[in-house]
Amino acid sequence: MAHGKEVHLDDNIQIGDEASDLGKKALGIGVVALVLGVVVGGGPLGRQFTASYLVAFLYVLALGLGLLWFVTIQHLTNAKWSVVVRRVAEILAANMPVLALLALPVIIPIVIGQSEIYEWSDPSKVAQSPALEHKAGYLNVTFFLIRVVVYFGFWGLLSRYFLKQSIDQDTSGKPEVNKSLQAVSAPSMILFGLTLTFCAFDLIMSVDPDFFSTIFGVYYFGGAVASGYSLLALSLMWLQGKGRLTHSVNREHYHDLGKMMFAFGVVFWSYIAFSQFMLIWYGDVPEETHWFHDRFNGDWKIVSGALLLCHFVIPFFGLLSRHVKRNRKTLAFWAFWLLVIEYVDLYWLVMPSLSKDEIPLHIADLLCWVGVVGVFVGAAAMRAKGKNLVPTKDPRLADSLAFLNP
Repeated sequence: MAHGKEVHLDDNIQIGDEASDLGKKALGIGVVALVLGVVVGGGPLGRQFTASYLVAFLYVLALGLGLLWFVTIQHLTNAKWSVVVRRVAEILAANMPVLALLALPVIIPIVIGQSEIYEWSDPSKVAQSPALEHKAGYLNVTFFLIRVVVYFGFWGLLSRYFLKQSIDQDTSGKPEVNKSLQAVSAPSMILFGLTLTFCAFDLIMSVDPDFFSTIFGVYYFGGAVASGYSLLALSLMWLQGKGRLTHSVNREHYHDLGKMMFAFGVVFWSYIAFSQFMLIWYGDVPEETHWFHDRFNGDWKIVSGALLLCHFVIPFFGLLSRHVKRNRKTLAFWAFWLLVIEYVDLYWLVMPSLSKDEIPLHIADLLCWVGVVGVFVGAAAMRAKGKNLVPTKDPRLADSLAFLNP
């Protein structure tokens, strides 16, 4: 294919009314659910709402980060197979400014010193704890706020840059755009890894400020990437159900998405989870082992066992087959499975530090999840309206359309 020439797709690659309808409904449901979550959770500063909202927010943040990583790695590696599915990922990843707004119910209580779950944000509690005093150089409100601005500022700029350049190429057809995006993606991948890691330290690990694990950010990364691939696969299936991309995206592309779901959602996550546990168990340092002790006792041991089965054993055999990954229905089932288990995993990361013996299930958990997911999906749907769902003048598009798995 000649550089800059548009491939004539026998396909519908734009979405209009369906995007508007989905966007309005999802945003409406999301806002109502969040308001109800505040009411039943004891108010915006209530302990229950704050905890439930944190887990839900970490969930949608994982979706956005997983998709942003997908877009970045495709540009970095000059990937051809993914061109036809990349635009949908770019649109979803461009939700980073929305995620920054959704982060406010987590950030504001910390900044005003009234957080119910981050002890290090309360000067009186810091003064009573030698461990917190020792970590105050890092865990303090001012430095935390600076880091959060850097995280979301970087993610927002990067995601918007990728989407804007990709859409502009639909008009200009300039092949140089690909080289520019590849050049930007190289340093961006390093910054992405650092910001995701420290964000995981700040928002998840510091809920239990006595605990520390250098592998914690990689653990969160594994779940985020698996969730991103799962959401992308389901989004493409929804679009095809609406008559879009019916010929452009085929079983070959789903097969590769399924491979990545298996690789990150099952194998990589399990490897990191075991590595973290093994090193802490072997080291037997009290500041570290108490974290797992809380999760292997009381009702939480049931959740720990469920994660072993549902995040590794069952999906390992369920997604292993080539035929499963090439069948839309079975792939959709496992995509839903991985998205559900990611929420359970995040709940397991956060809640035992707040309730050591019992699983504090509450209606606010569901309402907050519906709320943030609704806002995330609604914003992405509104952004997709009127845009090409395929980068029509990417010089690698023909190769992507003709892609075949070995």
